[in-house]
Amino acid sequence: MSRAGQQTRATRGESAQFDPPQGVPSAGRGTQANDAARGGRAAPHRTTLTGAIGTICMFPLRAVIRVSVALGISPNTLTLIGVLINCTAALGLAINQFVLSGLIMICANIFDFIDGKVAFITGKQSQFGAFWDSTLVRFSDLALFTGLIWLYARLGRNDYVLITTLTLIFSIMTSYARARAECLIEKCKVGFMERPERIVLFMIGAFTNRMAAVLWVILVLSILSVANRIQYTYLILNNKPMPSTSGLRGAFNRAFFWRDERTTVPYDLWVIAILAFVWLTPPAWLNDPTAAGQPGLLQWILSKI
Repeated sequence: MSRAGQQTRATRGESAQFDPPQGVPSAGRGTQANDAARGGRAAPHRTTLTGAIGTICMFPLRAVIRVSVALGISPNTLTLIGVLINCTAALGLAINQFVLSGLIMICANIFDFIDGKVAFITGKQSQFGAFWDSTLVRFSDLALFTGLIWLYARLGRNDYVLITTLTLIFSIMTSYARARAECLIEKCKVGFMERPERIVLFMIGAFTNRMAAVLWVILVLSILSVANRIQYTYLILNNKPMPSTSGLRGAFNRAFFWRDERTTVPYDLWVIAILAFVWLTPPAWLNDPTAAGQPGLLQWILSKI
């Protein structure tokens, strides 16, 4: 769970227990009680693909958390270290060293994940810590996008400079829409594409050299997430019902007006669809600046048959 989320719950007098391991190594989505209050669905108690991945990732992370606590490292220091390391990853993106950047991003986001856990265990949760965490992670996001913009500008690819800039804008607007909405309503965590999904997709794009496809996914789903949060806030403030989840239209609403938790079957289905698009789409179809001439996964498999 992020430090901002833990601090909010502590301020309200809620239990600050750890959230279950998530499908990606970052912030949780809150308690089941909060889900009911915001019209969302509580995560069912079942094993899913993303849930299993989260459980596996937690094994080494618990060791890192224990070491950090034993050394007495301040949670605020952990947050700062994570941001500085992520800026190094951004530099790697700027010079087209994607695999190196992916490795650095893994290191950076270990610190981003454990700072809240260390704050909870050591009793160092604070309102400033929550503010510090939520502010610095914006710098991390901006740094990664800026690295890609620099790369594409250097390659003379103005089309992807524009696409990356739009992706940056709507990624920041996703966070801003929630922050502004929660000045008016209790919770606004609807929308699929949050920071954990963005970071994991950045890593996938870096390790597999499919950054163009990743950018398109983040852009489209960030636009949708902003729209979801605007609609959700409007419905809550005007005491209007949430979109129906019954029947065929309900299935469409459930997929595109996202209120489900991570580590659920619907979440897994979205993850599979996203990975299929990223890995199966031939880079030439997207005019990928760094993977031109490389086949998509499906093309590569067919060429081996």
